[in-house]
Amino acid sequence: MNLIFQEAEAFIRSSYLEMGKTEDEINSRIMDIQKEIEETNTYEHTLEELEIGAKQAWRNSNRCIGRLFWDSLRVIDQRHLRDEEQINQALRDHIQFATNGGAIIPTITIFKPADDKFSIRLWNHQLLRYAGYETEHGIVGDPASVEFTKVCQELGWKGSLGSFDILPQVIQVNGQQPAWFETPASIVKEVPIHHPDFEWFSELNLKWYAVPIISDMCLEIGGIKYSAAPFNGWYMGTEIGARNFADEGRYNMLPQIGKMMGLDIKRDATLWKDRALVELNVAVLHSFKEAGVSIVDHHNAAKQFKHFEEKETACGRNTTGDWTWLIPPVSPATTHIFHRPYRNQKVKPNFFYQKKPY
Repeated sequence: MNLIFQEAEAFIRSSYLEMGKTEDEINSRIMDIQKEIEETNTYEHTLEELEIGAKQAWRNSNRCIGRLFWDSLRVIDQRHLRDEEQINQALRDHIQFATNGGAIIPTITIFKPADDKFSIRLWNHQLLRYAGYETEHGIVGDPASVEFTKVCQELGWKGSLGSFDILPQVIQVNGQQPAWFETPASIVKEVPIHHPDFEWFSELNLKWYAVPIISDMCLEIGGIKYSAAPFNGWYMGTEIGARNFADEGRYNMLPQIGKMMGLDIKRDATLWKDRALVELNVAVLHSFKEAGVSIVDHHNAAKQFKHFEEKETACGRNTTGDWTWLIPPVSPATTHIFHRPYRNQKVKPNFFYQKKPY
């Protein structure tokens, strides 16, 4: 039996039951799909199927601690778009809609699935990300973006060599030469980072964009692979404060903050890193909340995840998870997640990593 039909049948039976469809409706839809696959080697999801499939993919995302809100995901269907200009406009629309002035809306924009005749790839890891430049004085900006920044420059983009330059959107259709588009500053909400107690913190001139929009993963629903389906929730504070700003391979701000705090940073045993890390995370949470931008701290995120687990159990579903990703990078042992195992089993629909197109 055709593999895509097997995947389709499994998806339709489970999702239609979840939506309260009758057995006749389920069997009728499966017969229609079987006929469509026999004629075209593929099939097209209805909008209802696309919506439930995208929501289930978030619910099944083992690395995400924010899955409690999976059913609130807003699904934008852009499967009709074909050229780079239209796709870029849809990406801009996504950024503006999801940002929502700071009251962030979990959103996914789904473009035409990849097949033998047509494909779309978004080269960006996230729709919004800061550039990283290799200079004779070291890396300026985000070291995680150095490789992609070089790609953008080779395509013709010119950054300003700043620490927080938003990278362009790079869109490839049908394997052709990719097109790049500047992201207008007017649609990018950024949050200046300052501390509620340390006035000197503002002198660090840190900021971060409001919405994390993952754009390089493949959404798979019922055997159909959507190679371009950018999606977002909102930030957990530690993603910015304990990783983006703190990691040695990222902005590496802990030594500077430790010095400004007057800590002895020459000896790890003074726990200066821990103290600087906590204050950095305090600053991120304080700044986002003061700016009116949605964010969650890791303690409340863990409580929300516990509620998600309870709701899944009540629905007769097991909670799968990647423990190494679910535990927060700050004080993980203070959360229930640290103290229990999870089965890291991939359940479909889901999001999958793709090989870089560059």
